Amino acid sequence: MAVPRTIYRFRGVLVSPPLIFSLVWFHSELENDAFIIVGICIFLIGLTIRIWAQQHLHYRLKIKKKLTTTGPYHFVRNPIYIGSTLICVSLTVVSELLWLVPITFLWCATVYSLVVRYEEACLLKKYEQLYQKYILDVPRWIPQNLNFRKLGLLNDFFSASVIAEIHCLLFLFPYILKEVVSFWFEH
Repeated sequence: MAVPRTIYRFRGVLVSPPLIFSLVWFHSELENDAFIIVGICIFLIGLTIRIWAQQHLHYRLKIKKKLTTTGPYHFVRNPIYIGSTLICVSLTVVSELLWLVPITFLWCATVYSLVVRYEEACLLKKYEQLYQKYILDVPRWIPQNLNFRKLGLLNDFFSASVIAEIHCLLFLFPYILKEVVSFWFEH
């Protein structure tokens, strides 16, 4: 279990190679500001999903942990990774390297799938039958039934969740800087 634990531990670093490439690669950019706007919109959707999930998961909120099955966890087992994947894809779109988008998506899907397998094994040990039932009731990635009464969009942890996830906005900064720098080189 050493390799899966290592993948879990360094998951943030492991998803970054396509992002680093998209940050330093200037050739083949499509140079259309609409892609930047679309990328920022996708980024905000990913960030919103992470904040929504954080309200229910309480990962960075220093609250006693329990099996989370509310909010987005009612629809899918891994909304944080779905939000993170959207953020990674959005940064690739902002970099205007659209040919890299499917590669970024597949890279994130691979890394997060490995991470999830490790997490699920740990959660099965910790919560046993409760988690086994959750696995049977809730899909890993793609929601199958959207009961909008169970959204749980806002709760008492909303502000703390925004603060816990606000660091994600920093990911946009280097890509905006890249756009400014590339503008100077073009003129």
